[in-house]
Amino acid sequence: MDNSAIAAVFEELAELLEFRGENPFRIRAYQNGARAIRDLDEPVAQIADDPERDLAALAGIGKTLAEKITVLLETGSLPQLTELRQTVPEIVIAMARIPGLGAKKASKLHAELSVESLDDLAAACHAGKVATIKGFGKKTESTILAGLAIAKAASERIYWAAADDITYELGMYMQGCDGISQLQWAGSYRRGRETVGDLDLLAVAEDRSAAMDYLEAYPGRVSTIARGDTKISIRLAKAFQVDMRLVDAEQFGAALQYFTGSQAHNIHVRKIAKERGLKINEYGVFQIDDETRIAGATEEEVYAAVGLPVIAPELREDRQEFIWAEKDELPELIKLEDIRGDLHMHTSATDGQNTIREMADAAIERGLQYIAITDHSQRVSVARGLSGDQLLEQWKIVSEIQSEYEGRLRILRGIECDILEAGGMDLPDEVLSQADWVLASVHFGQKQSRDQITDRILGAIENPHVDCVAHPTGRLINRREAYEVDMDALMQAARQHGKFLELNANPARLDLNDIHLAAAKRLRIPIVINTDAHHVDGLAVMRFGITQARRGGLTASDVANTLDFEAFEKQLNS
Repeated sequence: MDNSAIAAVFEELAELLEFRGENPFRIRAYQNGARAIRDLDEPVAQIADDPERDLAALAGIGKTLAEKITVLLETGSLPQLTELRQTVPEIVIAMARIPGLGAKKASKLHAELSVESLDDLAAACHAGKVATIKGFGKKTESTILAGLAIAKAASERIYWAAADDITYELGMYMQGCDGISQLQWAGSYRRGRETVGDLDLLAVAEDRSAAMDYLEAYPGRVSTIARGDTKISIRLAKAFQVDMRLVDAEQFGAALQYFTGSQAHNIHVRKIAKERGLKINEYGVFQIDDETRIAGATEEEVYAAVGLPVIAPELREDRQEFIWAEKDELPELIKLEDIRGDLHMHTSATDGQNTIREMADAAIERGLQYIAITDHSQRVSVARGLSGDQLLEQWKIVSEIQSEYEGRLRILRGIECDILEAGGMDLPDEVLSQADWVLASVHFGQKQSRDQITDRILGAIENPHVDCVAHPTGRLINRREAYEVDMDALMQAARQHGKFLELNANPARLDLNDIHLAAAKRLRIPIVINTDAHHVDGLAVMRFGITQARRGGLTASDVANTLDFEAFEKQLNS
């Protein structure tokens, strides 16, 4: 079992135990363990197999979870989870999450109506069956129907890129509110997580009621969920929720730190504070003995009060940030302006919308020094992939066009070459050997076994003409899981053969993920952040890749296409 599968077991255990009302400390232990395992940048099986390392010594694991991990690695299952699943039907848990229902009513509905799915529950409501059960009635029936629609929509996290659009539009709107002196987004959006479930907005305002009125007048508001003295929650289209909290100026930094999270990061900060005789909450930093406030207006003073530098929001996941801070080694995270090249884009020769010249001109407008034209190879017939002869013709055109851009942009002759289902590359070596830049990709056979897919990619990495593996796990966020691949073996091979790995900046991909990026950084594997643009506007997604790279702790020196072309070419040919 890989890290993700083991973490999923512990997450399900925690949920089932919580539903049964078990010991909250036990529940939290499983939750913490699941998070610790997901955050590891190496396989937990590798740690377990190392006689010189102790699983139980890992933060968030401990003896009990280490024993269960051993069982999972040896057998692939956990008897405790099997037993718990039999006591709490999955549909009951799903119903309990509906606003206004809860565990007791969900259990009663399941027992009385034999409801086996949320669709069954909706049908029972429409048929008037729920209202006939003692303790329910027509009002509860209506509440359930409304809650079903909300729960279904609200359960769908949106891309960070989509959340970014909302924050821009709503943020610009709120700047028109007189009396607001400070305004900042917090939560998982500020940390740059690849998907966002809701949005948190912090504000300092002279008239809090007027600020709330202004938010309620936002044209995109569908409804107001709740409104109090210091907080208002509204719902936008598709059930997306925005919470705005009003705080005092002297509290703003503490509130921003607290509501940015993550929870694990904040717990660690509070632990450090307690060791110093302090306590931290959303209102400020206080002396424990006499409640004297010593900080809170800015994040800088909040972190300084506990002896820490300000930690970039993207790093606040309680992974490496405190170790780095203690050693004064917090990385200077990569920025969009560090990027010099883009090495994955498509043109109208295959499934792109613009010509080579149009892509080149757009790249120059964005300040790039070099690009690679990487249309699809022939296996991707749906995208009119290029045969060897067609590709050679395209490269002749690239060489001719290059003279027009001399001194302004270097255009590399590239290809996104498929790794065939049976192994090997989609184009012969005599063609690939003439390329400036070769990306290897898996587009077909994604449901093959872990060993098959891993062997295919390892074969591509070993090919002397392949330079980089593009979108290495093949995932599409919220739409398609990553294919089964041994990422540790892939990275070890990339390191051994001196190959690059891509961070695909398309917001639906963001592949590699932040954990993989941290592993690549540790192994000193060069990353290239590419847009995979299929039209000139597609070059704009580079900033989403930058956000993902920052979550992985990457600096400009970890990313090869931050180099000027001469230095990049030297690294490519080394």
